[in-house]
Amino acid sequence: MKTHHYIFLTTALFVFLFYNENVGLNLGILGIIYAILTGYKTPEKNRTKTFLILFITSILSSIAFAWYGDFPSFLAVVSSLLLLSYRSKNRKMKILLLIPVFVVNCFTFLCRFFSFDGWLPKRNISGLGQKLFAFILIPLVLVAVFFGIYSVGSAHFAKLFANIEIDFNFWQLFCISVLGMFIAFNYWNYTVEKLIYKQNHILNDTFHDKEKMIKSSYSFLDLDTERMSGVISFFLLNILLIFFIFSYNYEQFYETSKTPNQLSEETHERVNAVIMSIIMAILVIMFYFKSSFNFDPKAGLMKTLAKIWIFFNAILIVSAMIKNSEYIINYGFTYKRLGVYAFLILSLIGLIMTFIKIQYKKRNAFLFNTMTWYFYGTILACSYINWGGFITSQNMKRNDFVINYHLTAINFSEKEMLEFAEKKNDIKLKKQIINKVRKEKSPTLLSKILYYETLKE
Repeated sequence: MKTHHYIFLTTALFVFLFYNENVGLNLGILGIIYAILTGYKTPEKNRTKTFLILFITSILSSIAFAWYGDFPSFLAVVSSLLLLSYRSKNRKMKILLLIPVFVVNCFTFLCRFFSFDGWLPKRNISGLGQKLFAFILIPLVLVAVFFGIYSVGSAHFAKLFANIEIDFNFWQLFCISVLGMFIAFNYWNYTVEKLIYKQNHILNDTFHDKEKMIKSSYSFLDLDTERMSGVISFFLLNILLIFFIFSYNYEQFYETSKTPNQLSEETHERVNAVIMSIIMAILVIMFYFKSSFNFDPKAGLMKTLAKIWIFFNAILIVSAMIKNSEYIINYGFTYKRLGVYAFLILSLIGLIMTFIKIQYKKRNAFLFNTMTWYFYGTILACSYINWGGFITSQNMKRNDFVINYHLTAINFSEKEMLEFAEKKNDIKLKKQIINKVRKEKSPTLLSKILYYETLKE
């Protein structure tokens, strides 16, 4: 099949799956079909290990959305399919360039779509296909569009057809068709502008031979002065961080005469401060080790001080993790407290990657390229695992278990809540949960969320 066949096929499929339906199982089905078609369309040379991993994660993300139908799984489906499409055509392009490619293609959609010679077959359609296109498809689309416009603009015109019972929503069909075409066209027929393609080499992980020349970064500073500036900066930052670690841990573990709300606010504020500190630390190291200092034989002391600073920042992260664990032990699990773990783990990974950058003389782009994949992995973890069920199952073991909070603020915890109601013989709670499950089971097949279909009433 040619590109235009994929575009029309997936547009028609989109309309079939979403007409008069809510988003649910249909998006999962669409994602799986997109992934399979992409795998079939991709040439053998582009089916790399990364592509195959993305193919699997696209299938799994689509299943996750069909199962949960929430925002994290939606984000996983979108990011997985975009990465899959990107890798199917550009196996050597850096992943960071996906965002500008996606944005540019969205803004240039109309121009590229109406440049028919660029994506439709250049030879004339012959026979039955030509007649269907010219005599039926084009007139039908035009009539549908103008019928909708005239109906909105004239009440009398609309009344002419008021007695005709046609169970057909022209506007919905038109909007879904446009959206389906927009998605399909940008997925199968996106372009990488030359300006973006030329930036690909800038995002390489390693330095070129010409970039290994030892020279000062700025014209107003000579090399020795810049090197000494780094030594003084990292020495002072190490001293400052040591004092901060002591004061930070004293406030966290020894000042305990506070209410739970105060502890909650202070814990999140301190964690935010730690994360911001780590980000700034990585940026400072990137500033000093962006080019020649990676290869400067006289920069050994500065490298050592930078590595010590990384180690102290890692201690700061571990302290924050211990406090967050203590907070969970005392007050239970919440989405925010699990999110704190996620951000702290990503921060620790960022420090490890920064250490590798210094040790193995990598470019700053190495950090961005690597961390992008870790962020993607975090999205997948958020979408594949039922964190709501985990939170509820763990908090059920506590004496201070708050039923209403887990019913209203925690998602996909109905299975655990039913078990809790059975255990406590709470008939009122059980009826409340069953009514909620029945409501979630009521949509039509393509709009269903599979998680609720597995629950017994």
